[in-house]
Amino acid sequence: MLDGPRLAPASGRPAKGLVVFVHGYGADGNDLIELGRHFARDMPDIAFVAPHAPEPCAMSPGGRQWFPLTMRDPAEVPRGVARAAPALDAFLSQELGRMRLPASALALVGFSQGTMMALDVGLSRRPAIAAIVGFSGLLARPDTLAAAPRPSPPVVLVHGDQDDVLPVEYLPMACEALAAAEIPVEWHIAPGLSHGIDESGLAIAASVLRRALPH
Repeated sequence: MLDGPRLAPASGRPAKGLVVFVHGYGADGNDLIELGRHFARDMPDIAFVAPHAPEPCAMSPGGRQWFPLTMRDPAEVPRGVARAAPALDAFLSQELGRMRLPASALALVGFSQGTMMALDVGLSRRPAIAAIVGFSGLLARPDTLAAAPRPSPPVVLVHGDQDDVLPVEYLPMACEALAAAEIPVEWHIAPGLSHGIDESGLAIAASVLRRALPH
């Protein structure tokens, strides 16, 4: 089973909602959990957790990976996401059960490889979760969207126009596939940003989470 750092609601009260951060290739849950402290300022009744990916990362000693990633084989991303998805899906069910929260109180925030995972798992869960925010990622398996449960959670994608790891062209590709499947999607391109998250992206994510989660 997955595990990682957690932040209890800043209010000290039982959680009304849960945000799960899904980290990128070569990082671990500690890479994103601090974003929870940032979001908690306006959402004191929300809990945050950032699970470590299940595999050690060969390319980043001490880091983790959801699946091996070289970007040399076009099939490695959909294949890897499909293999890793059950572990993340089970973790989400475990956390919701532990906190006694409904699916509608769950939001996913992913970065890079974590965005690939968040989109795939988040859009397949039934009943629908509250929202998905993806930074600097891509949609790994657009062919599965037709079978995704309805209604779908709203999706917000953010990408830097100077991303040299996963080029910004992946953003319109994802948006077109989501829109074609009638999944609500919004997007933002951050000028001058490489492979990362900037203040504008954080503000967008915070706005999405405030709208989607009970607090």
